[in-house]
Amino acid sequence: MNHPHQRWTVPVAGMLLFGTAVSAEQGLLTYQDSTNRLTLSLRFGLNISGKFKGVGGPLSSPVPSGNARHTSRGDAYNYDDGYVLTDISGNAGGQTWYWGHDSASQVNAVPNSIAFNRDTTVGLPSESANHDSPYVGGELAYNREIGVKENWHHLRYGLEAALNFMPIQFNSGGLYNAMISRVTDTYGYTPGTTPPSAPYQGSYDGPGFVINVPPMSSVTALVPGGTFLAQQHFEANLWGFRLGPYLEYPLSDKLSLHLSGGLAVGLLAGDATWKETLTLPGGGSSTTMSGGGSDTALLFGYYVGLNAAYQINDRWSVEAGIQFQDLGTYDHNFGGRSLELDLSKSLFIQAGISYSF
Repeated sequence: MNHPHQRWTVPVAGMLLFGTAVSAEQGLLTYQDSTNRLTLSLRFGLNISGKFKGVGGPLSSPVPSGNARHTSRGDAYNYDDGYVLTDISGNAGGQTWYWGHDSASQVNAVPNSIAFNRDTTVGLPSESANHDSPYVGGELAYNREIGVKENWHHLRYGLEAALNFMPIQFNSGGLYNAMISRVTDTYGYTPGTTPPSAPYQGSYDGPGFVINVPPMSSVTALVPGGTFLAQQHFEANLWGFRLGPYLEYPLSDKLSLHLSGGLAVGLLAGDATWKETLTLPGGGSSTTMSGGGSDTALLFGYYVGLNAAYQINDRWSVEAGIQFQDLGTYDHNFGGRSLELDLSKSLFIQAGISYSF
């Protein structure tokens, strides 16, 4: 049986399909006529890490610091509670008058001797790391279409240039248990003589009371109960530039994929501060060291990105995608502590809006 409605179903469906094809083709052609595109995006930076190296510095070094004190001649103390150094005679006869001590308790713990102590810490972390991400920034990109491969499903290609900005900031450190390595060197003096009362500072030129060198004994003991507090802060502005070719493959008249890659350049302007405090066991004295500084560095690398764009109308579209960027590793010494910022495996999640013209 021949139903009447079947007579108009086929031509109407054909007209609808033809209209859809024409509309899609018009959408593609309209989009192709726009050879320039500006994209403003929000960027979320991932996989960016930083760390301070050389934590503890001379506080954890076997080289004696003497609490950064100096004799009247300008020579550094080689003990925490005094010094025993070479005098003008070159310590003739195995004796020196170029010595000094801080406390009466150092005298005669062993008869006819003076003890000198030097503390260093063991077990401190060599570095303090932080992974405060994501970081949030922005980017303005410009795409210039060069040509279209009609026989490759309207594949478009061109050049991409972009400027971006991202602030970076992190804190690291913490409170650590510190084991104190205490070296006690004992120097003898001539029996029947009496050393000067503490505190005493002998001179390089002398003359003065002499003690025997080298030490008659040296003992090292580990003393638990100390604490070490590290406080570190870094903040920087990272300005970036990208330049490279791109390919754009339209999946439909509304949806397309963008693949790009090329040169990446970064300008990093940063400031760092650090402070470390070592407190001796039993509520003893504390030693504090601090430092910091500023630095600007130019970094070079590459990027690869993949974006998806959805065309709202002939001019406007929305985009989202992911980008991998390698700017290498930044390393700089800020007043005695090195900071390392790893930008070699950065990932950026991007979302933005584009205008074509």
